[in-house]
Amino acid sequence: MEQSILQLHPGLIILFSITVLLMLLLDLGIFHKKSHVISSKEAITWSIIWISLAMIFSGILFWVFNQNESSSTLAVEKFTQFQAAYWIEKALSIDNLFVFILVFNYFKVPRELHHKVLFWGIFGALIFRAIFIFAGVGLINLTYLNPILEFFGARPLIWNINIVLTAFGLFLIFAGIKSWGKNEDEDEQDFSDSAGARFIRKLYNVSDRYEGDKFFTVRNRIKLATPLLIVVAVIECTDVLFAVDSIPAIFAISKDAFILYTSNIFAILGLRSLYFLLSNFIHMFSKLPFGLSIILTFIGVKMIISPWYHISSPVSLGIVGGILVLSVILSLLFPEKN
Repeated sequence: MEQSILQLHPGLIILFSITVLLMLLLDLGIFHKKSHVISSKEAITWSIIWISLAMIFSGILFWVFNQNESSSTLAVEKFTQFQAAYWIEKALSIDNLFVFILVFNYFKVPRELHHKVLFWGIFGALIFRAIFIFAGVGLINLTYLNPILEFFGARPLIWNINIVLTAFGLFLIFAGIKSWGKNEDEDEQDFSDSAGARFIRKLYNVSDRYEGDKFFTVRNRIKLATPLLIVVAVIECTDVLFAVDSIPAIFAISKDAFILYTSNIFAILGLRSLYFLLSNFIHMFSKLPFGLSIILTFIGVKMIISPWYHISSPVSLGIVGGILVLSVILSLLFPEKN
């Protein structure tokens, strides 16, 4: 069982919280106070900012452990765990961009409103990811097979198998195989009947048109939700469903909840700028879904074989990066005709 960074260096959670809160306030309150179409130049700038912040934070992790614990091995391990979890989440997030594009097209959301929808959708993800990750780590720590066998008086096994990790591994292998070429029929999906849309319609009557960037409007003294609120709810539910794949995947990297949460949040906060950067060019990366399905399958296998053979974080990071690069190269060499 790993000792959490929070137990060793609680000041890091303060640094992380201040950084994220400050950046969100700057993002919404200053740089994107008025709704506007995000240009490619602006998207590139923000992508660089978010990736740089993640890299700086991982460097701080390395420095703290190398400085205070006098253990370069531990510092390298925490650094590579953060990097691997960050880039795995970043890679799997690309799959979510396809769905975001379909949602915006389905509801005919004006381009200048895309940023606000993604901001509030990802703001909700901060809360849900915390619940999933911290609860997941706690559950994993309680489901190692040997302590359970010893509790019931049985002889422990040679290998300390974890029940939840094994189940996650099998699920990821299944999800990876199932997601191979899954995008064929997504264009016909009815997002207006999704769980998020139904939830909003149960709470409010919904107007038939957008009212700028407002979530609510008043007509004939009756408060109505605008279609923009439905889009936010659909995006939020999409992220929760997406987390069913991505959160189990990062448990293969580390059991330190702080490492997993901070890397996850940095990855998804940069997802908005990545969306605007790739939305006009996503058709050029037609082989990415196949690469992502291979990544899911690899991580599932890594989870299942971990009691017998440990694949280190640097090796995992190299394999995931190699698969992504190869997917991009193949997409450019063999583009889709349609």
